[in-house]
Amino acid sequence: MSALSGVGVGRGIAVAKVLRMPEPLAPPSDEPLEADAAAEHERVREALAAVAADLDARAAAAGGDAQAVLEAASLMAQDPAILDDVRTRLDGGANAERATWDAYAAFRDMLTAMGGYMAERATDLDDVAQRVVARLRGVPAPGVPVSDEPFILVARDLAPADTATLDLDKTLALVTQDGGPTSHTAILARSKSLPAVVGVVGLLAAAADGQRAIVDAKAGTVVLDPDDASVAAARAEREMRLAAASAPVTPGALADGTPVPLMANVGSAKDAPAAVEAGAEGVGLFRTEFLFLGASTAPTVEQQTAAYTDVLRAFPGKKVVVRVLDAGADKPLAFLNDAHEENPALGLRGIRALRASEQILRDQLTALAAAQEATDADLFVMAPMIADREETEYFVRLGREMGLRSVGAMAEVPSIAVLADQVLEVADFVSIGTNDLTQYTMAADRQLGSVAALQDPWHPAVLRLVKMLGDAGAAAGKPVGVCGEAAADPALAVVLVGLGVTSLSMSASAIADVRAELLTVTREEARERAARALAASSAAAARAAAAAR
Repeated sequence: MSALSGVGVGRGIAVAKVLRMPEPLAPPSDEPLEADAAAEHERVREALAAVAADLDARAAAAGGDAQAVLEAASLMAQDPAILDDVRTRLDGGANAERATWDAYAAFRDMLTAMGGYMAERATDLDDVAQRVVARLRGVPAPGVPVSDEPFILVARDLAPADTATLDLDKTLALVTQDGGPTSHTAILARSKSLPAVVGVVGLLAAAADGQRAIVDAKAGTVVLDPDDASVAAARAEREMRLAAASAPVTPGALADGTPVPLMANVGSAKDAPAAVEAGAEGVGLFRTEFLFLGASTAPTVEQQTAAYTDVLRAFPGKKVVVRVLDAGADKPLAFLNDAHEENPALGLRGIRALRASEQILRDQLTALAAAQEATDADLFVMAPMIADREETEYFVRLGREMGLRSVGAMAEVPSIAVLADQVLEVADFVSIGTNDLTQYTMAADRQLGSVAALQDPWHPAVLRLVKMLGDAGAAAGKPVGVCGEAAADPALAVVLVGLGVTSLSMSASAIADVRAELLTVTREEARERAARALAASSAAAARAAAAAR
């Protein structure tokens, strides 16, 4: 047997044979164009159209969130700017494959440089480019191989077009060499309740097709060529964990009865049924961007009121935490701020962008207040990217003016943790967005693969900031929740509670695993695990220290 380790996603276990994703296509040659440029341009146009049609067909078959991902990829294959760029390169003497490859690379680099939301599209572009070049080359596009038996999928990383259409009856677990806890693969695994281990160093050199393996997401390990005794033990443990996760839905709590409300992150009213079915005790993060992104003008107060009311009505009598528009240079909106910025992650975004366009914020708060009055949900409203007391006072004052009862701040910038006592003198609550808090604490772009290892909320520096916020909340007698991806990690959820977090919000599919894990510890045990993690010197050491008995 040999064991590899990485970052686990969830708490599931899988035992099956390895199936490896094929390596990406080799880059095209630099051989000069020998055919007619106009004819090659037509050949590229036909390849782009064929790839777009294939992606549209996959989208229709996938449905749900996967459909939106694939339809966006299809649009990338139909972008006329790509075809224009290809024509320019063909006229310059490049062959069709090289012209297509370089055209997509140029767009990818542009999106990556923009950071944030736009950078998320860079990986999608790479996948579309691979599919178009494969079409030109006359070979199958890289993708998930077909298998007649269940398998553990092993890959360097996974593209959206592949992950969105996985056969969940056959795919028992995902293992990748690249990526971190907030990578696309990790987020997909959580949403599909698939055990996964990402960031496994040396994976591709060690794992081979057909090799038997055990994937333990809770331990973050991959065991290759396990003996029969290890396989039997893994299968027994898997049944125990499945039984715990499928236990009757109860409110979130620790083993000693300490309540820890478990809430859901939602993007629109269509996410509400899954959250209710999973037993969510409310909404810890309602992202309102779906109304704004892609629009040429801001939605009206009436349009917003209707959308917010739909979500609030799905959670009668329950807490619903709404984040006002989180946009700016990283998510360009012509009516908000579409000015180019060299470093949009540190630019005019979140509350900064809303203050610069206050009428948009006032309209949104007016609509939220109307939805509050039209339903019996317990509405909490927060602003993103709050840095200090002054920004908190501005937002709370405006929220009160608009008629909102509970107004708070989202903790994503390290300065808010340092000044947590001041902020909680003003705010009714604080909710921690661990994705951005980690990014800004570690100076590691959450969309940049080369620094993915630093984008880990287990890092003691991040945990210490969480503790500052938890301590300040306890002193002020006000709630401090977590609504970032960290809350969906069952082991980290325990540590967060030990740091003073009072509620956890996550994707609906993660609630059962987190509920089961919390029931294994008392408050004192959670605090002990948190103390060990805080004393560690790295994310990996914190994860190991918290797991130690």
